[in-house]
Amino acid sequence: MPVNVVTVENVAYSYNAATAISDVSFYIEQGDYLGIVGPNGSGKSTLIKIILGILPLQTGSVSLFDTPLSGFGHWDRIGYLPQKLSALNTHFPGSVREIVEMGRRNSKKNENTQHVLDLMGIRHLAGRLIGELSYGEQQRAMLARTLVNRPELLIFDEPTTALDPETRDTFYSLTKDLNRAHGTTIVLITHDIGTIGRYARRLLYLDKKIVFAGTFQEFCASRDMTGFFGEKSQHIICHQHDVLENSK
Repeated sequence: MPVNVVTVENVAYSYNAATAISDVSFYIEQGDYLGIVGPNGSGKSTLIKIILGILPLQTGSVSLFDTPLSGFGHWDRIGYLPQKLSALNTHFPGSVREIVEMGRRNSKKNENTQHVLDLMGIRHLAGRLIGELSYGEQQRAMLARTLVNRPELLIFDEPTTALDPETRDTFYSLTKDLNRAHGTTIVLITHDIGTIGRYARRLLYLDKKIVFAGTFQEFCASRDMTGFFGEKSQHIICHQHDVLENSK
């Protein structure tokens, strides 16, 4: 039986009197790739911050790798790339290689730095200062920093914001390869609701509460989602008809 990497049960959260999310329950199995989508202000980032313990639990429960969040201590098993690289000091006088190696923790699972640089396609940038890179290159460096510890779960919060279309597609392809070829469990928050179906295995549509959670095949077959999105938008999102469309 697959292991539940994340289990969320009846989670609710409010900022003062304003409800951010309400009665949210779902699970993520080992080796899954979950795309979380929804409108601005729907609670996506709040949900991730609760799962990571950045925000305190107010109502409900969260478990990571079958361990309650309150007792979870193996954060080396999780990699997190936040929305925007606000934590990155671009004036820090460190090379890309040095930034990546700062991601190493006391673990026997550490990847070879050179391998991770190759995986991110930034080996040629290893000696460059982080502040000299483009936003997309900085993002690759920070992802390499996350991957050097070989996390079992990767969480991305709007990673493609401000990326050009080519870099965005490259990033998505990389996440798919990490999931399919390396077995990394991935959770990715995105506004690209029309794109994520090409890469993720399952979809969670959040608007303060869960509107839909399931596979893209289930999304495609759902009459409720036809009513919610309209048939045309539903099929653009699901990507279950791409082969048929491309064969015409």
